[in-house]
Amino acid sequence: MSAIKKQERLPRAIQNRQIKIGKWTESLKNSDVNQIWAELHRIVSSHPLVRASKSAGFLVEEGKYNAYTDLTQELFVALLGKERFQHYLDTEMTDAEIEAEISQIELTNLLTAELRKRYPESYRLARRISTLIQSSKTFKRFDNIGNAEIHRRLADRTYGLADWPDAKTRRNVQEMEERVKVVSFHSRDTRMVGCTGDAQIVISNVDLEKLIIRVLKAVDSPVDVRSLRSFVMSRLPVMDIYLVPIGGTGHDDDDNHFEYEHADTRENPEQGFLRREGETIATEFVEGFLESLSKSVRGKAKQYDRMISVLWHCYLTSNSGTQLEVAEMLGVSDSLVSDYRKRIESNLQSLSFNGVNEARQFEKALKQKVRSIISYERENVSV
Repeated sequence: MSAIKKQERLPRAIQNRQIKIGKWTESLKNSDVNQIWAELHRIVSSHPLVRASKSAGFLVEEGKYNAYTDLTQELFVALLGKERFQHYLDTEMTDAEIEAEISQIELTNLLTAELRKRYPESYRLARRISTLIQSSKTFKRFDNIGNAEIHRRLADRTYGLADWPDAKTRRNVQEMEERVKVVSFHSRDTRMVGCTGDAQIVISNVDLEKLIIRVLKAVDSPVDVRSLRSFVMSRLPVMDIYLVPIGGTGHDDDDNHFEYEHADTRENPEQGFLRREGETIATEFVEGFLESLSKSVRGKAKQYDRMISVLWHCYLTSNSGTQLEVAEMLGVSDSLVSDYRKRIESNLQSLSFNGVNEARQFEKALKQKVRSIISYERENVSV
């Protein structure tokens, strides 16, 4: 009975096909590190996602070791660090269960994490494309027509437009690659997104769905998910940055090792003098900027004080609130705050700096000046 229950816990793909299963329990009990490493290398070498990533150039070979060896070592360290080997023994998992967990969970998670690190935008866009074609009613799946129970990996499934007939003619990949070139490139959306605000959106979901539709209309054929993602991303300005040592791999036996002389990027005395002079000039802009704000309200003290408060709360403090919150705080209307902000931004745009350092020095001096003005006003009110 227990054997049957354990068999049911295995994924259906494992039950329906005969695969080689390593002697995990025996190797773990005997602490046979060499055999464990060999079994892990076998799993890595035969894993379909690993092989697809290597053929696509996603796995980088470093030095004299191939990508399979490097990935095997990472997998071994990850399992050892999480104490998964001991867990397999403690829970009395069978060899087949251990093999399935390492192959389908641990290795897959490790590989996707590596792809996400090395190719963040490509990975994120590929996930978004896959989600859209599965969730939007604009698209439908073609490879399971007449057999809805058929099981295929997502990358091998075929999708097209929902209004296409079921017997839609299918083209070969080479022809589709030529036809997709007529689709224009989409401009990059540089808005920042993410929980830390450090990633650009590249393309919104609405525009991404429209781009997928244009690609499908251009190829005029149902496309497998892997090829569709490639076609769509070829029409996008995707930027993936992967850092490599500038001096080579560092291996003594590397015949292609090149030496590079690093450029001295430190400023020379002349550049230092010009920078300090520019920063001094930037601080002098503060008085002129505040004077221009005063002129914009015709020198009226009450309106000028309100504008200084708007400048402080909307632009110079780190914990600034929304425009509505600032209006309520100052006891004025939202439209008045909006008008003051337009005047402030107009005067800011009229300023001209020769570099980032000048602009930063101006901001620092402006913050100190406005803080002193507001503090002086508060002291007078309290008196």
